[in-house]
Amino acid sequence: MTDHDIARLAWLALLLAALAGWIVAENRRNLGAILRQAVGWGFIFLAAVAAYGLWGEIRTAVAPRQSVDPSGARIDLPRGPDGHFHLVLGVEGVPVRFMVDTGASTVVLSDRDADRLGIDRNRLAWTGTARTANGTIRTARVLLRGVTLAGIPLGDVPASVGDGPLETSLLGLDFLSRFAKVEIAGNRMTLHR
Repeated sequence: MTDHDIARLAWLALLLAALAGWIVAENRRNLGAILRQAVGWGFIFLAAVAAYGLWGEIRTAVAPRQSVDPSGARIDLPRGPDGHFHLVLGVEGVPVRFMVDTGASTVVLSDRDADRLGIDRNRLAWTGTARTANGTIRTARVLLRGVTLAGIPLGDVPASVGDGPLETSLLGLDFLSRFAKVEIAGNRMTLHR
C-alpha cells in the first residue's frame, strides 16, 4: 500500500465519520432505529461482497457452460435456458457462440458473427439458399480458418454465411460428423472424438 493509498483511505474514513456524526446528531432521539438500519445495511453490503466473490461458482450453478476434458476427447454441453445446446468455438481467436442444430446440414454464420469475424459480406458469392425457422435465406460459402475448441485446434471448417434473419450461428451435421459419437441424455449433450 502506497502513501497515496493511505491518504485516500484516511480521507474516505474522515468523510464516513463526518456522515455518521451528522446522522447521529440529526436523529439522536431515534438512535435505536438508526443502529438497526446501519446493521441492516452492513449485512446487505457483506452479502453483496460475498456474492461478488462467489459469482463464478454461482454462475456455473445457474447457467452451466460447456466443459472440455484436457485431451479434447469429450465435450459436455448443458442444455441452455432456451432449450438448445450451444458450443463456443474460437475462429482465428474470436469466440463465436453456435447453436448445435441437428436439423441443419452445414455450419451457418449469422450476419452479425460474419461481421465480427471480418468477413466482407459485400464481396461474397450468394449462390446458395438455406431454410431456417425464420424462412429461406441466401447463403455464401466461406472457410473458417484456425478453429479451436477450448484452445484445442480443430483445423479449418467449411461454412456458409447467412444473409437474413438468423439470430445465432448454427453448427450442423457436417461439423458433428467430426465426432465419433454424439449423445443426448437429459439436459446434456456429449460429443466424443
